[in-house]
Amino acid sequence: MDEKIRMTEVTISLVLRIGVGISVLIFITGLILMFVHHSQYASISGSFSFHSLTFRTSPFPHSFSGLWTSISKGQGRGIIVLGTMILILTPVIRVAVAIVSFSIEKDPAMTIVTIYVLLLLILSFVLAGA
Repeated sequence: MDEKIRMTEVTISLVLRIGVGISVLIFITGLILMFVHHSQYASISGSFSFHSLTFRTSPFPHSFSGLWTSISKGQGRGIIVLGTMILILTPVIRVAVAIVSFSIEKDPAMTIVTIYVLLLLILSFVLAGA
């Protein structure tokens, strides 16, 4: 039984590490592309501010169709948003892996609790978009 618990911990740890690592690599790639194509973003002074970059009228994609269009054009800002989405989804994937692990361990109480946590995570994403 201790071996199964250890494997669960290692698997969950790997999911988190890989998810964060992939998102950081994508994010850095997007930053490099963004600064190459838009050198004015690197300027500390000027008319650019955090508010202007995150407002609804900013050039960053605010929808899935806008995201895919931006990525297909090789725009750094779309790649940055993709890296951010992967970073946000990493804990959700971790919870899904925990459900599978607890099922394999035949721990019904923890499986049910973890399914409940996953449903709450999904519900929070749905309600945030409403």
